[in-house]
Amino acid sequence: MTYSKLPDPERLAAGILRRERAAVASGLNLLDNKLPAARQCAIRLLACLSGERWLNEGHLVGVTGPPGAGKSSLVSALIREWRRAERTVGVLAVDPSSRPELGGGALLGDRIRIKTQSHDEGLFIRSLATRNRLGGVATEVWPMSWLMLACFDIVVIETVGVGQTEIDIAEISDTVCYVAQPGSGDTIQYLKSGIIEIPDIFAVNKSDLGAPARKTAAEISRSASRPDRREDWDYPVCLVSAATAAGMRPFHDHFARHREFLRDAGLLAPLRARHQCAWVVRLLQEEFGTFGLQLAGGRSAIEQRLSETRSGQFEEYERMREHILSRLLSVNQPTV
Repeated sequence: MTYSKLPDPERLAAGILRRERAAVASGLNLLDNKLPAARQCAIRLLACLSGERWLNEGHLVGVTGPPGAGKSSLVSALIREWRRAERTVGVLAVDPSSRPELGGGALLGDRIRIKTQSHDEGLFIRSLATRNRLGGVATEVWPMSWLMLACFDIVVIETVGVGQTEIDIAEISDTVCYVAQPGSGDTIQYLKSGIIEIPDIFAVNKSDLGAPARKTAAEISRSASRPDRREDWDYPVCLVSAATAAGMRPFHDHFARHREFLRDAGLLAPLRARHQCAWVVRLLQEEFGTFGLQLAGGRSAIEQRLSETRSGQFEEYERMREHILSRLLSVNQPTV
């Protein structure tokens, strides 16, 4: 993509806010473009979309769990419930990456796995490769999720399902759902690794299996009720079946209930601001290391700057990135 072909950010933002599918797709493609001119255009686009909505509106939902648990089937069933309630839905389905020599793109394509109506103007699904990140979420998901939040009521991020390393989802989502596979032994591994502490809602899929599903639900319930967890949220454990739709309505209702809990407790805006700050620090450290963070004033100074511009973190991230690059160039200048 050359600079002359880059979209006009203001015009593109207007189309995204009108939920025009072509505009949403173009915006997501722009955020996935690593060319310098595209980065600057993307920052302008995000600035046009930023505002208090990013802190107070919509619902960012993360769905994680081991491979084979039926996450895609469960997301499909949730989408049907949300659409019946006339809620618009955007989905970022994070897939395993193909090998670099094959392009490094999304390997499975959740737009195929997630079963929905063939044409629904209130639903938009985008597959995205992990780029082999161990946290189960590609770095591009952060800005992409916020772009989709500007135009959809519900934004769902389904992680790749790589096992015990899917912790990034907790630093994006308002509500995290863990999908368990009955009788697989994965639940015990998650209990040992501490990943079980991340979710707000638990789903034991394939409840039609009977006793194995009930046993898995009991194991999770014992862990979810630990005394070190938040006392004012009950961490529901739901027995559901995406195949038969058993338990789907109460399971769906827990998401709205958790969103209301965050809003009523005054936790939603601080949670989102904290998540954005964590991603800025992480991306800067991944690109420039601890030395780079020090060139920007250190972690505390970065967090303070971000707290002062809660709805413009993407712009602030790019400013800090350019500042670190200029400092690095000055440090590495040869002496005469």
